[in-house]
Amino acid sequence: MGREFGWLWASYTVSAVGSRLAFNAFPLVAMLVLQASTAEVSALAAAGLAVGAVVAIPLGPWVEFRRKRPVMIGMDLLRCAALLSVPVAYALGWLGFAQLLVVSVVVAAAEIAYRAASGAWLKSLLRKEDLVLASGRLEATSWTATALGPPLGGAAIGVFGPMVVLVVDAVSYLLSALGIRAAGGREQPPERVGAPRAGEVLDGWRHIWRHPGLRSLLGNTVLVNGLIMATAPLMLVLMVRELGFSLWAYGLAFSVPCLGGLLGARLAPRLVARFGQERVLWVTGVLRVCWPVWLVFVTPGLTGLVLVLVVQFGLVGCMGVFNPVLVAYRLAEIPAGLVARVLTAWTISSNATVAALTAAWGVLAGFAGARTAVGVAGVVILATPILLRKVRPARAAGTARCGSGR
Repeated sequence: MGREFGWLWASYTVSAVGSRLAFNAFPLVAMLVLQASTAEVSALAAAGLAVGAVVAIPLGPWVEFRRKRPVMIGMDLLRCAALLSVPVAYALGWLGFAQLLVVSVVVAAAEIAYRAASGAWLKSLLRKEDLVLASGRLEATSWTATALGPPLGGAAIGVFGPMVVLVVDAVSYLLSALGIRAAGGREQPPERVGAPRAGEVLDGWRHIWRHPGLRSLLGNTVLVNGLIMATAPLMLVLMVRELGFSLWAYGLAFSVPCLGGLLGARLAPRLVARFGQERVLWVTGVLRVCWPVWLVFVTPGLTGLVLVLVVQFGLVGCMGVFNPVLVAYRLAEIPAGLVARVLTAWTISSNATVAALTAAWGVLAGFAGARTAVGVAGVVILATPILLRKVRPARAAGTARCGSGR
């Protein structure tokens, strides 16, 4: 699909591997280095996403009307510097909970800007019919990195401590920036039609709201992802602190099942070609929420580990199909001049929901315990497929919208 996509894919691979090696590094630093409580661990995850989402609100128009590669490079370098500040402060004896919060905010905001820019660049590089294949390759890379990263990162943390994986993660962003720069190619600066408007920051949400398919998918995905992510720090506390699993076993439980995500991502283009986008989104959208409720039954030892492995394999296998189809559908349904704003709005909505649900489930876990909070999330998530009812195939949705005077 071209040299530029090849470099984008390579850069994404490097940063994905670094991020997965540092899987849950911030909660582990808070828990192991700063002796943070369960509520503080959840608050760290929630506050970083929430404040980062607020900070990122004006970034949509800012990214939209700039060349995308320089934005991506800048965001990679910003994340590299922010992450390196944590081991430096630790070495000097200055590290505190407040710095972890600030760094998590910076990383979250930079991630939103990077996703918006990379999505717009990807859409400009590829034909519409290549989007599912390209998204499937990126999704497969993500799940492969997730399968390999956490156990290796967990082993590295066990031997060297959590600061080492943060350094590796920072370096991966530096390498990603170098890869994007090496992609070359000529990128014309976007043309702005008319003068800047105060309401430009809301254009992304307006487009999503007026598009029934995107509106349904946003509502569904932010709730599903939010409930899954809200239980991530709780599963860390439940398995490592309460049930006595080693960090290596915990990483294994959430990494090996990612092979299911790799399989799903490879199957996604074939399933779409045979059954169509709407049916694939519907079926995998329903199937992916049937698994988390079973995590409430995790027990110490091998039996509990096997249960988590099976549940996670089913969950990420369905997500491996659903996610690239969602990405391709979304990019196909966004006009070229709105991509960065819509993707920024989407990511902000997702991060804000994750933050709110993580905070709420942290409070719930403080009162009722981590296991009960995980079970409640598993029950609530079963109701989310109702939000998928208005999803339509991309061609039909686009045809309907052409006559609307959008």
